[in-house]
Amino acid sequence: MRLTVAQALVRFLAAQWSERDGVEQRLVAGVFGIFGHGNVAGLGQALAERGAGTGDALPYYLARNEQAMVHTAVGYARTRERLSTFACTTSIGPGATNMVTGAALATINRVPVLLLPGDVFATRVAGPVLQELEDPRSYDVTVNDALRPVSRFFDRINRPEQLPAALLAAMRVLTDPAETGAVTLALPQDVQAEAYDWPEELFARRVWHVARPAPEPAALARALELIRGSRRPLIVAGGGVAYSGACEALAAFAGRCGAPVAETQAGKGAVPYDHPRWVGAVGHTGTAAANELAREADLVIGVGTRYSDFTTASRTLFGRARFLNVNVAAFDAAKNSGEMLVADARAALEAFGALGDWRAEEGWTGRAAELARGWHEQVSLVTTGEELTQPVVLGLLNEVARDGVVVNAAGSMPGDLHKLWMAREPRGYHVEYGYSCMGYEIAGGLGVKLAAPEREVFVLVGDGSYLMMAQEIVTAVQEGLKLVIVLVDNHGFASIGGLSESVGARRLGTAYRMRGATGELDGAFVPVDLAANAASLGADVLRADGPESLRVALTKARESARTTVVYVETVPGPAPATTAWWDVPVAEVSEDDGVRRARAAYEAAKRDQRPYL
Repeated sequence: MRLTVAQALVRFLAAQWSERDGVEQRLVAGVFGIFGHGNVAGLGQALAERGAGTGDALPYYLARNEQAMVHTAVGYARTRERLSTFACTTSIGPGATNMVTGAALATINRVPVLLLPGDVFATRVAGPVLQELEDPRSYDVTVNDALRPVSRFFDRINRPEQLPAALLAAMRVLTDPAETGAVTLALPQDVQAEAYDWPEELFARRVWHVARPAPEPAALARALELIRGSRRPLIVAGGGVAYSGACEALAAFAGRCGAPVAETQAGKGAVPYDHPRWVGAVGHTGTAAANELAREADLVIGVGTRYSDFTTASRTLFGRARFLNVNVAAFDAAKNSGEMLVADARAALEAFGALGDWRAEEGWTGRAAELARGWHEQVSLVTTGEELTQPVVLGLLNEVARDGVVVNAAGSMPGDLHKLWMAREPRGYHVEYGYSCMGYEIAGGLGVKLAAPEREVFVLVGDGSYLMMAQEIVTAVQEGLKLVIVLVDNHGFASIGGLSESVGARRLGTAYRMRGATGELDGAFVPVDLAANAASLGADVLRADGPESLRVALTKARESARTTVVYVETVPGPAPATTAWWDVPVAEVSEDDGVRRARAAYEAAKRDQRPYL
């Protein structure tokens, strides 16, 4: 079958499927692309030729920013439990390097995306071409090499013959729960347009089976022995619980054995907030209930978590507990010198049925329930009130969203959401906190809506993130994909403002203010109308100036058929203080008394850090 490299690639991708537990779905649901000279004659032509009129076409979507389209692919893949994703194609040069941030986000979060950047001429006959980086050390280096360290698999297709092996390797990594992340195939623009005689077998329908690795018997026996020897176990549920579809198994295990369940950002909703074993978020942005239990637990059973510094409170939280780590990736299962149980989360939790009638200490289970009740009361106090504080905004949104999906990524809101949001199930809570990337929210929300069009998607975005990447509102409008975007304006970077003040940086560069008479950025607020900006991008806009008007606006936006931005200015207000530390180094020497005090507090906190050996 004589086709160009780009035509062959498109035909191959359209024939790839994933399967788990007997359910099949398209592995690559479509292609996001922005075209330039580096991909328009190759992948652009191939996608146009096999357009929507063909039965096995790959749907094409136009994005407004290359980083944003990778975020959209991540949002889609995460919602589909990593069983389906999108490909993203760009021209060479800035289009390709714009994808580096998105690739890092995907790989850090262990979410599959396929990146297809254009590249310089493999023949080098026309070099240096427009946007080519010339490296005097080697003609083999291009800007696409910046994608190598943030990709789980990277290859450059310099000859048509190289394509089949590269494609098969790419699909293997995309469908491997332990290895997945960004996958990059760099495509020189001349090679994309080059014709080759391909074997028809390359384009046969291929199903990639996503396995559920069972626990190795000896490892399972060690894990069961560790659990039986504990009296005060604490389960830490991570994103792996949701990805493996293990929520019911986790709820059943915790209910049966009496172990409380704390949740990471990615694991939020693994058990519903009203489950008798739920104790809420754990770590630096955790609940007082979960963190108190974490300090007293004698065994931490981590299920599908990679133990970020926020989860462990920079390794100061878990007292003298031992760790049992259930993870499909040995890399994560080995963390904190834990007992490793390398297995699918659902398979492992079901295997814990061998514990029989073993239960945690009765007083431990009862105390966890009491602490959780106290936390629920505290949440009710801070999420109601007459002023539009951020907790009040979250409380009203939680009420209106119901069975919808909340999407967020950066600033102070992820911390408040982690503590205050009452999640009913994991697919209803979509906070990207592995990379905590400003600008993810609207683009990621678009991916969530593509993956779950039947659900209402509520994108919660601060003014800082909005100003970095709001343009995918246009994509949502163009595609008729309705989002409710709650735009929270506090005139700057409030989260980093508070952090900078605590380390002596005096909120430098964290407020959107004009330059004042002192020469510093301490004048009036910058006169930017973000609501008007959103309207100019095609969204309907509602403004709210109080709790009741916000409730009305959110309800109206939910009932609308169009993408709607609800604009709200917030005022500072009480939120539960963190009960766990985060390691952010403070200047060791300074003439500022505040910095010296902060350094003394930092050094005192450092003494509680453990190597977890």
